[in-house]
Amino acid sequence: MRKRNIKGKFKRNKLQYKCSTYLKEDHGQPVFGVQFNYHTKDGDPVLFATVGSNRVTVYECEESGKITLVQAYIDADADESFYTCAWTYDDVSHEPLLVAAGARGIIRFLSPISMHCVKHFIGHGQSVNELKFHPKDPNILMSVSKDHALRLWNCKTDVCVVIFGGVDGHRDEVLSGDINLEGTMIVSCGMDHSLKIWRIDKAEITNAIEESYKYTANKTNKTFKTVAQHYPDFSTRDIHRNYVDCVKWMGKVVLSKSCENRIVCWKPGSLDDLDFTLKPTDSSVSILHQFDFKECDIWFMRFSMDFWQRILAMGTQYGRVFVWDIDVDDPTLARATVLTHSKCGSAVRQTNLSKNGSILIYVCDDSTVWRWDRVR
Repeated sequence: MRKRNIKGKFKRNKLQYKCSTYLKEDHGQPVFGVQFNYHTKDGDPVLFATVGSNRVTVYECEESGKITLVQAYIDADADESFYTCAWTYDDVSHEPLLVAAGARGIIRFLSPISMHCVKHFIGHGQSVNELKFHPKDPNILMSVSKDHALRLWNCKTDVCVVIFGGVDGHRDEVLSGDINLEGTMIVSCGMDHSLKIWRIDKAEITNAIEESYKYTANKTNKTFKTVAQHYPDFSTRDIHRNYVDCVKWMGKVVLSKSCENRIVCWKPGSLDDLDFTLKPTDSSVSILHQFDFKECDIWFMRFSMDFWQRILAMGTQYGRVFVWDIDVDDPTLARATVLTHSKCGSAVRQTNLSKNGSILIYVCDDSTVWRWDRVR
């Protein structure tokens, strides 16, 4: 029987990765977070950090495909469980800083150079679920918490600049948040099934950030006047029907996911509204696309994109990872590559891609850390 040759029907996916190595951390607990350090120059070591149990671990990705342990920080409290970490740098010395937080709600600042905790922030009443730095200011840190609120901190002067929450804020645990590349808006999501957008380019907040740089605690008896933002500039519960546990900006649109086996690409308002006008009284949304996957109906499972937002990666509860090439004009053309390994069958809590997307790291409930390298 002659085989039909239908040109293009079985076209090979653009993205192909191979498993280079994996390791198991010896604390025996789930590894909840992983983040590459994007604040490096070409030729510098490629570093990433993982958080699990009461430990923060820094690794280097070698050119040979290996993962090498660089250093580990173990919190003094054995009951601490870190959920999230983020990289920044000192804007004077340009030395890297690694920030981590979790169950205790204490934000720890770790110096990979001096190899110890240099300071900590206490403010949230309960656990911290995610940390993100401002894309244009390495000193401005966003934290989201189980206490229903988000906070903006100035890490230079150690003050809390803004608290987002209250009257019309989240009604339950805030699970994720992100700041857009322009540094003008925050999007947040949580257990109340809602997604909220908060403008941070309004005068009240930009003035507060400016004033926070002038504040010096040992020169005044007054505490810094933290700005309270009770009202988001946009809010919707029409995207998901369950806990919303991961959200990220992708240009002017938003990617978010719940326990529904899909990542939804959406924007506030109508498709015709290209200026992204936010109206607090209008909760309408336009869904642009859905990235579907399988076997992920548990919560606190987080997707990632590379620095240039060309690749999207999402793990499942049985050890598979879906990778999409999103560098396409039409998102419906984005095809998924599914990565599987016979020794990986545990929930993939978070994925993270190196700056150019050539290395994919993901971390699992069984304490394992996996490295995959792009081959084409």
